Amino acid sequence: MSDQIKFIVDNLNKEPFKKNYNLITFDSLEPMQLLQVLNDVLAEIDPKQVVDIREEMPEQTAKRMLSLLGILKYKPPGNAADMSPFRQGLVIGSKPVVYPVLHWLLQRTNELKKRAYLARFLIKLEVPSEFLQDEIVTDTNKQYEELMEVFKTLHKECEQLKTSGFSTAEIRRDISAMEEEKDQLIKRVERLKKRVETVPNHQQMLKIARQLRVEKEREESLAQHKQEQKNQNNMGLMKRLEEEIKFNSYIVTEKLPKELENKKKELHFLQKVVSEPAMGHADLLELESKINEVNTQINQLIEKKMMRTEPAEGKLSLYRQQASIISHKKEAKAEELQETKEKLANLEREVSAKRNQIREFDGTEVLKGDEFKRYVSKLRSKSTVFKKKHQIIAEFKAEFGLLQRTEELLKQRHENIQRQLQAMEEKRGVSGYSYTQEELERVSALKSEVDELKGRTLDDMSDMVKKLNSLVSEKKSALAPVIKELRQLRQKCQELTQECDEKKSQYDSCAAGLESSRSKLEQEVRGLREECLQEESKYHYTNCMIKNLEVQLHRATEEMKAYLSSDQQEKRKAI
Repeated sequence: MSDQIKFIVDNLNKEPFKKNYNLITFDSLEPMQLLQVLNDVLAEIDPKQVVDIREEMPEQTAKRMLSLLGILKYKPPGNAADMSPFRQGLVIGSKPVVYPVLHWLLQRTNELKKRAYLARFLIKLEVPSEFLQDEIVTDTNKQYEELMEVFKTLHKECEQLKTSGFSTAEIRRDISAMEEEKDQLIKRVERLKKRVETVPNHQQMLKIARQLRVEKEREESLAQHKQEQKNQNNMGLMKRLEEEIKFNSYIVTEKLPKELENKKKELHFLQKVVSEPAMGHADLLELESKINEVNTQINQLIEKKMMRTEPAEGKLSLYRQQASIISHKKEAKAEELQETKEKLANLEREVSAKRNQIREFDGTEVLKGDEFKRYVSKLRSKSTVFKKKHQIIAEFKAEFGLLQRTEELLKQRHENIQRQLQAMEEKRGVSGYSYTQEELERVSALKSEVDELKGRTLDDMSDMVKKLNSLVSEKKSALAPVIKELRQLRQKCQELTQECDEKKSQYDSCAAGLESSRSKLEQEVRGLREECLQEESKYHYTNCMIKNLEVQLHRATEEMKAYLSSDQQEKRKAI
């Protein structure tokens, strides 16, 4: 027993309990405190057991603990047939009952956690047989059992994956290898882009290749959609054929033979009535009297049978009633199905007539179900193409806005430079020099235009190309500082993003450390409070013992006084 208590105390002092017990303090726990310790261990196994037992009735506590111990397959020591001593000991918090339970639970905590988790999903609900007569209840119960089997297989696969040996180092290596492969692919794409740019009409060829890829993807999606629709049609036809076969087989094997038998009986009765001679009033009275006698005999026999009916016969009658009710329901449903089929046929005839009228009026044909689905799928594909085109247009608009803004900035800068140039000319005393130069350039430009009009030669074309190249180089040189500034801003943005991520990781680690220290402090405070309560109980117990000893000491001194007194009366009072 001491080894058992030592094992319990050692495990309760560890994570996640941290009770700070020793053998004396644990053994001196009151029954309610001992039951709370047992409840804390059960709550660690099953989180739904987190309860303060002071706020719960003892019967409810015992019932809850017994149900969980039954799920965990705990076998109490002693006679398994008589569980009443174990229940009583659990209700009052008896140490001989609670200590073995704690020892058993703390030996296999991880295994019991798994068992408690699986018990929530794998304990089967027992449905009474009378409820299973309903089709909805039967189907729901079947789905419940199928889902339970699916959960079993998924849990097995999950356990196999956990024990398969995938480590974080391997995953990181795979990620780094994939990133390297991604960088290689990016470089390869860039090289291919550079190689393609040298090819004439590469933009048009890229556009055609993009359109080809889009059309191929569309073709694949259409083929897949076609196959899915084909499979759905086949499944729908199969299902409808199965339902029709079941309905026709029921009509052929059950309904029609019964109707035929009833018709034969009715025909036989009518033939018998026809073959009989004509009856008078006296014959009718005689038949009525016979019918009354036979009815009285039938009632007497029914009463006798009811008086000596056995329970088993009653059960059989109940099942017969249920079978007759089900058969009547089946016949009613078959009749409803027959009526529904007739209504459906009438509606189809009306629909065909309406279609013929529409075709006569308009000349166009109304789309049917499959055709309408194909039309909807065609519209969807067109909408996807429209969305892609709309996205490309939006990108072009954004690029156009950016270029327009760049042009405005360049114009403003040009105007500023022109103002500065005019100020400098006025300062130097050569105002109008730039205007004169511009006029000379304009005149030279007009002269060149006249020369071009006179006769455009290859040299003039080369001059034009040179001018255009110089213009492009000027634009590039003008845009270079803006691009440089943009690169610096991008680099600064990346640095700020990196710094933000680092600060966030530091904050997360600091928050996690503070949370863990807070939980540790809470556990220490809880342990100190429990220790304080124990010390207070010891203090009150010691005070009570001191008072008892003081009373005994007072009685002893009074006894000594009476015994040592010279007065005989006082001496007689002494014990």
